[in-house]
Amino acid sequence: MTVLIPFAGLSPVPWKNGGGSTTEIAIGPPDAGFEDFDWRVSLATIEKDGAFSLFPGVDRTLALVEGHGMTLDIDGDPVMVTEAGPVVAFDGSSVVQAKLSRGGSTDFNAMTRSERCYHTFGRRRLSGDSTFVARADVTILFLAEGDALELRNEKERIGLVRFDAVVLEAGSVWKLEAGQGMIYIVDVWYHSDEDEESYE
Repeated sequence: MTVLIPFAGLSPVPWKNGGGSTTEIAIGPPDAGFEDFDWRVSLATIEKDGAFSLFPGVDRTLALVEGHGMTLDIDGDPVMVTEAGPVVAFDGSSVVQAKLSRGGSTDFNAMTRSERCYHTFGRRRLSGDSTFVARADVTILFLAEGDALELRNEKERIGLVRFDAVVLEAGSVWKLEAGQGMIYIVDVWYHSDEDEESYE
C-alpha cells in the first residue's frame, strides 16, 4: 500500500536537553516506539552543539537537508556533514558529538535495527520525467529539494511538496515528474530465513 506523509501534518518533538527537535516521518511497524522499531526515518533540527543519543543494535545514515552543516566526532573521528558532501553512515552505539558550523542545521536520518533488517540510502537529482522502481521490501522517498514532485502509475497519482515523503509498495513502478529537485531514497530489506541461518 502506498502511504503519503505530508510534512505539514507532522509535529516536531523537542529534545529534553533543549538542543533541538526531532520530527518523525515514518516508522515500521507503524505502532513501534524507540525500543522496538524495525526501521525509522526522521528529520532532526540541531540548534546547539551536543551529543547524539545512543541506539545500540541500530545502523544509522544521516544527510544534511538545510543549514550550514556540522562536524560529527564519531568515536573520535571527525566527519564533515555538508549538503554537497557524502552521506554519513555509522553504528547507533557509536559515541557521536555534533559541532555546528554556523547556526542551526536540519538533517535527514534513516535507522534500521540490524538484527531484523538493513537499509541503503541514495540521493537522486530530478529534472523532468523519469522512472522509479520500488525494489526493496520498504522504500521511502523524501523530497529534500524542489517545490513539487508528482508520482504516477496506472493506479495512483500522488503529489509531494518539499519535505513530504511517501512509502511505496514493494515492486511498484512509477513515473516521476518534477522541475528541479532532489529526492532521498531509503530502501529497507528484511533478513530472510536463509540470512538468519547464515549468521549461525
